[in-house]
Amino acid sequence: MTPAFTFLALLGLLVLFGWYFATDHGSRKRMLATALVVLLTAFSLQTIYPPEKKIQLGLDIQGGTSFLIRLVGGDKEITPQLLEQAVEVIRKRVDYFGGGEPIISPVGKDRILVQIPGLSTEKIEEARQQLSRVAKLEFRLVYPDGGQRLQGIDSGTEVIPPEYKIEVYKPHADEGKKQVEERLLVKKKADLGGEHVTSAHAGYGNEGWEVALNFDSEGGKTFGKLTEQHVNHRFAVVLDGVIQSAPNIREPIYGGSARISGKFGEQEARSLASVLENPLQTPVSIEEERSVSPTLGQDSIRASIIAGLIGLALTLICVMIYYKFAGLIANLALLINIILLIGALTMFNFVLTLPGIAGIILTIGIAVDASVLIYERLREELELGKSLKVAVQSAYDKAFSSIFDANVTTLITAAILFWKASGPVKGFAISLSLGILASLFTALIVGRNALGWFVDTGKVKRISMLHLISSQHINFLGKGFLACMCSLALMCAGAGAFWYRGDKNFGVDFRGGDLITLSSTQAVSVHDVRQALEPIHLGEALIQQSQQAGKNYITIRSAVNTSEAIETQVAKAMPQAQFKVERSERVGALVGGELAKTSLWALALGILGILVFVTFRFELSFAVGAIVAVLHDVIITVGVFSLLGRELTLTMVGAVLTIAGYSINDTIVVYDRIREGLASGKRGTIEQIMNDSINQTLSRTILTSTVTLIPILCLFFFGGSVLRDFALAIIVGVAVGTYSSIFIAAPIVLWWTRMRGGSASSLRREVTQKAATATGSVSS
Repeated sequence: MTPAFTFLALLGLLVLFGWYFATDHGSRKRMLATALVVLLTAFSLQTIYPPEKKIQLGLDIQGGTSFLIRLVGGDKEITPQLLEQAVEVIRKRVDYFGGGEPIISPVGKDRILVQIPGLSTEKIEEARQQLSRVAKLEFRLVYPDGGQRLQGIDSGTEVIPPEYKIEVYKPHADEGKKQVEERLLVKKKADLGGEHVTSAHAGYGNEGWEVALNFDSEGGKTFGKLTEQHVNHRFAVVLDGVIQSAPNIREPIYGGSARISGKFGEQEARSLASVLENPLQTPVSIEEERSVSPTLGQDSIRASIIAGLIGLALTLICVMIYYKFAGLIANLALLINIILLIGALTMFNFVLTLPGIAGIILTIGIAVDASVLIYERLREELELGKSLKVAVQSAYDKAFSSIFDANVTTLITAAILFWKASGPVKGFAISLSLGILASLFTALIVGRNALGWFVDTGKVKRISMLHLISSQHINFLGKGFLACMCSLALMCAGAGAFWYRGDKNFGVDFRGGDLITLSSTQAVSVHDVRQALEPIHLGEALIQQSQQAGKNYITIRSAVNTSEAIETQVAKAMPQAQFKVERSERVGALVGGELAKTSLWALALGILGILVFVTFRFELSFAVGAIVAVLHDVIITVGVFSLLGRELTLTMVGAVLTIAGYSINDTIVVYDRIREGLASGKRGTIEQIMNDSINQTLSRTILTSTVTLIPILCLFFFGGSVLRDFALAIIVGVAVGTYSSIFIAAPIVLWWTRMRGGSASSLRREVTQKAATATGSVSS
């Protein structure tokens, strides 16, 4: 598919979207909706197929190694130009390993991310040495009349001068030029070191592209003498033992500055300037290193796909049984939602990682939420005695506000996660965001028009659904104090466990250190591995065991730069196990601290965004209740993890922020019904209205939580060890989030209103005004 065709196709779809929302004619609107759905689905399928050629796999799936390299500037400032030049030097070093398509990109102000797919464990140490060594820049003289001397050497009449050696010079090939190799006799020892170059840049002069460079005082004197004694001779610019350029000395050059000119193209001149600037002349440090074997990646993706398919099948069956015919429409919308999501991820060159797969699986549960909201509204409208056609129209109109508010708040957390996170967690944020957008489209356009067509044409005259949770009159607000005390006790228990475990709460992502995962087809116990590590004084390292795809996996977390010693010692002490390294990670303390700080900022900004949005759409009391519910869910989830002896990792940041998004999503639905009850002028106290609203949404709350938990439980039980902690965090968060939206969020609204001296009538008045504003802004 050419870019021009893609652009025109997207432009045509945009026109159809605008036409759809601009028209009010029922049959025309349905035709436009059908055209949109068919075209988008076909476009997505064409984008996806064939998947093995279209979907890019992350290193945690296809295997490989990533390094995060930091430039240590010392007295030299790390400028954007210097960082860009360092990327080019690193790129040349990575090309040495061949294979795959390495990704080398700047990160922040002084770091470079290097990802090398398919790098075997045997070459990891070699890659580490190549990437961390200091670049060596030298100026070496070329033998006078070297071409004639080389001919004599080749014919056997001459010998190589003792202080020289033969090197091959490959000039940089600009676009449209052919690269021609040249053999040169170059001095073995440097005549001038590259550390004396202070700056270099490419420019266009009288004779075309040239490179200007400046030396320090010592380098200027040495270079002046060198050029004075060797006029009309050549000198070689050598980086890491490879000739980068071999210009001719036309005249003596004094004053500490020089210009190198010749038959340069722009790329060759800029490349030479980059070499002379020598951005890696100061030491570099590898701040982070992660490696996954292809075997572990394939086992993990296989387990994740199986979990996703089982979760999808169970979700489709449950929705169809509960909502009957309407459930078939919801299932159709869900399947189209998944096709659109994967198509969008493919079109935007999304790199599929394991957390990204988890995000797609989570989307299965979230995508059903809009359909549940609509159908529960439809049930209420039918119970009021309305005709089926009017009830369907009214259900979609009334559910829209809840769907809009709930999904926008989730998108806020996903956007902040994408902005502040890095690596796989950013991929999770992308899949979650696109999944939410796709679910909005399928619920409000696909589902609405499909169900509307059956009803309007008379093909369906009656819709029935199961009703497992009938209307209740539970006094939830009356139980608010008891619920808060239970929550406080659980939070105190979690906080106590967190304090007691200390640094053990955090994985290597945050505190720094090494992590190595070894696999064996033999039965291996944690006790045996711990005993094997006693001779090297690492018996106290954190060791965990898991099983997947018929293999035993041992994961060991230890101090920085100890994984190689662990690998050697365990292989020596337990040769019968025939251990194989499946994954290794190394994170410096500096990077770990920065990740912790970034994660806290992401959570704080997410809460701030929620506060602003909920205050705008509802009222400050509701925003405070929502924030308390979010913090309640996050604190309890982290506390439960600590009580269970689990670790917080970078992937867990994504899980925690997802929990925050789910919590606010659930809370907003309850708030929307409370707002509707208060704004309707319904008689009764504010406590009665709030209790009625919670009872009215109880069926939807429990149904949504159940449907969301189905694929996540499948991920936990069948998704393999790599994503088990992630799934566990989501399970705990969904359960706690459902509880808090019922027992915590609403009581906080009432208590906050009373604490600031407000009355029930004033809250009713403020909410009514916000509801009128919200309705106007949404409908416009």
